[in-house]
Amino acid sequence: MKTLVSFLALVGLTAQINLANADAVQHKDVAIGVSNVFVPGGFGPDTDAYVIGSGMYPNSCYKWDRSEVTNVTPLVHEIRTYASVAQSICLMVLVPYSQEIQLGRMVSGTHTLRFLAGDGTAFERPMVIE
Repeated sequence: MKTLVSFLALVGLTAQINLANADAVQHKDVAIGVSNVFVPGGFGPDTDAYVIGSGMYPNSCYKWDRSEVTNVTPLVHEIRTYASVAQSICLMVLVPYSQEIQLGRMVSGTHTLRFLAGDGTAFERPMVIE
């Protein structure tokens, strides 16, 4: 019985230490790139447009944070994506992700979506708003 109580106390102490360490883990935002984009159709000027971006995180410490859309002109948009990276022990495996990127309401016409990566590269996709 005494051994069981000691074991439970050790488990409880370990859990408290792990929770304290989880709060102490530092995070930083990192610009990431998307490798593929699905551009759905059927959007009009009175609906919120979106695309689905996907790619691979370099390890398990990455987690989707946000996307930022800059409207260069009414028909040209630059999209930057960011991940939050935990500064802790990570699995060194590629982790796939797929995320909806909100673009908001857009004027009718053929838009150019420019996806900027953290390393300075970019690629473009057209999007038609009817």
